[in-house]
Amino acid sequence: MNDSDSDTPEFVGDHDIDQTTLDIIESTLSNTRYEMDRVVETTAISPVIREQSDQFPLIADAEGRMVMGQFGSAIDTILDNASFDRDDLVEGDVVATNDPYMCAGAVSHTPDMLLLRPIFYDDDLVGFASQWGNLMDVGGKTPGSMPVQARTIFEEGMRLPPVKLYKRGEIDTELLDSFAHNTRLPDHAEADIKALAAGTKAAEARVQELCDRFGEETYLEACDAILDRTRDGMIDLIHEFVPEGERYTFEDHADDDGLGNGPIKLHLEIYREGDTVYLDWTGTDEQVPGTVNFLLNEKMFKMFTGVFLIMAFDPLLTFNDGYYDLFEVTLPEGSVLQPEFPAALGNRLPLMARQFDVLQATFSKLIDGFSVAGSYGTSPNLVYAGTDSDGNDFQMLEILYGGIPARPGGDGLDGHSWWPLFRTVPAEYQEAYYPLSIDEYSTRADTGGAGEFRGGHGITKVYTFEAEGAITFQDDRAHTYPWGVEGGKYGGTSEKRLLRADGTEEELPSKVENVSVEAGDRLVFSTAGGGGLGDPLDRDPETVATEVKRGLVSDAAASSEYGVVLTDDGTVDEAATEERRAAMREERDEPQQFDYGPLPDEETLATRIREERETFENRQR
Repeated sequence: MNDSDSDTPEFVGDHDIDQTTLDIIESTLSNTRYEMDRVVETTAISPVIREQSDQFPLIADAEGRMVMGQFGSAIDTILDNASFDRDDLVEGDVVATNDPYMCAGAVSHTPDMLLLRPIFYDDDLVGFASQWGNLMDVGGKTPGSMPVQARTIFEEGMRLPPVKLYKRGEIDTELLDSFAHNTRLPDHAEADIKALAAGTKAAEARVQELCDRFGEETYLEACDAILDRTRDGMIDLIHEFVPEGERYTFEDHADDDGLGNGPIKLHLEIYREGDTVYLDWTGTDEQVPGTVNFLLNEKMFKMFTGVFLIMAFDPLLTFNDGYYDLFEVTLPEGSVLQPEFPAALGNRLPLMARQFDVLQATFSKLIDGFSVAGSYGTSPNLVYAGTDSDGNDFQMLEILYGGIPARPGGDGLDGHSWWPLFRTVPAEYQEAYYPLSIDEYSTRADTGGAGEFRGGHGITKVYTFEAEGAITFQDDRAHTYPWGVEGGKYGGTSEKRLLRADGTEEELPSKVENVSVEAGDRLVFSTAGGGGLGDPLDRDPETVATEVKRGLVSDAAASSEYGVVLTDDGTVDEAATEERRAAMREERDEPQQFDYGPLPDEETLATRIREERETFENRQR
């Protein structure tokens, strides 16, 4: 190659952009996504955003296609439902909405506020930036705006249709004041909404800088190239890992809707024809009266599907809207995944998380040598609200975590969120700002399903309340088990206990609303584990011994589940272990592909769920 040849840029596919420029622009957009989050976290005041990072950024091109971000784009739907024409957008405008039905489920319950900013360069629309976050309260019948006993979305707080909150850079203070006035924490609502707007402003600045540096045409070409590169990579993944001609199905159940209705079935079928993967949720149960309905955004589910393949097999590939035409999704109208207005949506998390489980399990059937177990099955949350000894109103909202499923080559994570960037609220923060103390935050030994690779353990968090108030929470996996796979065992279920100051004890369902508590009452909040993967008798005995020492596995489970015999000083008795494992293999039944645990038939389970709810409600009276 001569010198002149070495100076010739290498263009990307059919795009008029060289590889180096494309990489710089893609890396800048990737970094901008994290900058958006950081801006929001450092300017918001609510712990659910500031401490737990419950916010999600997105950068889209001029057509509204997500180029970088999370959760997929619903920009067309938002603008179609706005009271203004999209041609009326100008620089400095910011559109706000928290109505799931008016953004096709891009936000899935009313506490999620989404802000959308068009990005202009030299008066040309070059893209959009959006950011949404979980507000502490948007009104409704219960603090936190996630009532368990709501039957319509009208009981779940203020709903803002897509409307301009900022016009040409000026905030509509009357609109913001009106919205915040209808929340229990107006200062939090105002600060957090402004923080979300600041996140979109950061994205606008970076995109405009890229246009300054490379030119508007080059930036737009880069967006197309990034989308196409992801699409090409996804085609390769589909052809390599999704076999053609076979149909694969899986189903699982969420426990209940908080009103005694359950179990709730999710059923998925996956098959491929050519470059296209079909994902059909036909057979999923109809929407339920309670609040666990999940308005699944079609683009969001396509993103989830692509993310699974990318993270499993090509994690350097950017996930974006580029591959969406490669997936065809069927979401039955009126089902729990496509409920009809005005169905309640506030506690949709059991079904959101369960569709991850079902998606992964279906892929476990069709991808040779790649299996993933079941998870803790939701994102549990707790709201504690009341009036403290000084007469000040308070309201705490916390998201809790559980056991992540075992996956090929590794154990599941203990006490972790489904969302990788979520964090735990420090106990010191909670104790400083709310009238309570955290007496325990621990890993639940043996709740992760046994396997060659162990499922993640659930957690136990113990709260002592120091002021009169009420608690509302939702969880799941109290009646159904996180399944094990390929010989792995099922994980432990969740449980809740309220230890009253007078010495009495109450077992609570996994979903309750406005349960009264007094100073000195203690809540023991225990989440479910994740399922195990592979034969437990193939697990490294030294790893088992180490986990016994750390309190993650009990002595009894080391012997009964893993066949590991330990000496008095905690070391592995190799000869006895080998002998015990040989005997266990001889005596047991053939390991199952999926181990759902000791579940009764569906009718018996439904009766159990209904009776639990009736017993609880009678006790509350």
